[in-house]
Amino acid sequence: MDAVVSTLVDQFHALHQRVRETVQDLDAAALNWAPAAETNSIAVLVVHLLGSEADVLRVVRGLPSDRDRAAEFRTSAASAQDLMQRLDAADALLAELAPGLTADGLEMVRERPPRPPQTGLYWLVNNYGHACEHLAHVQLTRQLWQARQDR
Repeated sequence: MDAVVSTLVDQFHALHQRVRETVQDLDAAALNWAPAAETNSIAVLVVHLLGSEADVLRVVRGLPSDRDRAAEFRTSAASAQDLMQRLDAADALLAELAPGLTADGLEMVRERPPRPPQTGLYWLVNNYGHACEHLAHVQLTRQLWQARQDR
């Protein structure tokens, strides 16, 4: 596997682990709580970051994507186990698609409407940054939930 791809795959796996550690002990109320209007719950944030990641992996591999982005923002979780299963599926998708990510594929320009075309490397690096931002949102939402419970 290409060294850049290997590094990115390792970073996505590590990010998934940080998400697991953040949500593993939360109940449904915490997972589905949003701190204010126009904000998202932990469940929504996790489902969205994984949906975006899966979409980018498929785009970079030149595979069709069946992503329903709008549905990601209408999701809820019955338990932390629901999110753990989604994280496990994301790790499995990485394991399945990563071997087909090549240096040539990273240089190839890919369409991801409605955004302008970019190289596969751009999409992967950009998506990793996007996922990190949402991990921070998940962590902050957890802190806000806990502060609310401690009152």
